[in-house]
Amino acid sequence: MRTPSRPRRRVTALLTTLVLLAATALAACGGEAAGAGDGGPLRIGYQRFGGLSLVKARGEAKNVTWSLFESGPALTEALKAGSIDIGQVGEAPPVFAAAGKIPFSVIGTSEPIPQGEAVLVKADSPYRSFADLRGKTVALNKGSNVHWLLVKLLEANRMTLADLNVKYLKPAEGRPAFDNGQVDAWIIWDPYFALAERPGVRVLADATGLAGNREYVLAAPGAVKNRTDDVRAFLDTYRETTDWGIAHPAERAAVLAPELKIPLDVTSRALARSAKPLAPVTPDIGRELQAIADSFVALKLVPGPVDIAGRVDDRFTEAFR
Repeated sequence: MRTPSRPRRRVTALLTTLVLLAATALAACGGEAAGAGDGGPLRIGYQRFGGLSLVKARGEAKNVTWSLFESGPALTEALKAGSIDIGQVGEAPPVFAAAGKIPFSVIGTSEPIPQGEAVLVKADSPYRSFADLRGKTVALNKGSNVHWLLVKLLEANRMTLADLNVKYLKPAEGRPAFDNGQVDAWIIWDPYFALAERPGVRVLADATGLAGNREYVLAAPGAVKNRTDDVRAFLDTYRETTDWGIAHPAERAAVLAPELKIPLDVTSRALARSAKPLAPVTPDIGRELQAIADSFVALKLVPGPVDIAGRVDDRFTEAFR
């Protein structure tokens, strides 16, 4: 028998590798399909401190996997990639995601949480109102809930984006920039807000009277269509766990602090103002989101038109009552 030549052996090895890679890719696709529609674990995207963190910390939900995201825009990118089935974000990320043609439905929300986001300045700064920041540098996370707060603050103070030097920084970038005096103000949400509260820092304004700062539950179309019962069961657990936490604030903080790796006193302070009951989506919620979308389009912060109201899906209403 002839021994195969070296070039032929290389070609054979290459073909074998390609076959193995193809098999791996098919297996991966099969895994994603299982997560979306064949009884595999529901894939849940959550953020630090949001209501889903409590569900994870208590281990209440069965047959789920968890992925942690620093912000809403990062979570919606995971929806786009098809790597999660359900996620929780603030009020601006759904608009940016819809403008980016990411497929999802809005299946739940929360009561308003206006005290859970704020504009922070140094205590010894001369700023006494948001209008005093004209011409100054303000940091925030682009496309997150605080982006909408910025829009409303500008509107309330008869300012435009041109009146500020806006730096779009993720929370992990915004905190050192604020601490080191590289920005004059930082617009941020809990728990990063609570972590930054300390001697030497002052709250210039929060979202009271300006923005609802609701949480929104987003779901991938495949999960909504193919795993309706699983999604409903998970949402039932989510609501029950949220209600338990509101009824037992001390126990809730004790459970969440180690999960979030945040001191107990900071966790308690943030939860006292930012943990609110869940709520079903309604036509009013759709109109509220559409008004946000229309404002972002008018300011050319996202390309339009954006139909976010059409993504509201009320089939899970009973899970939130």
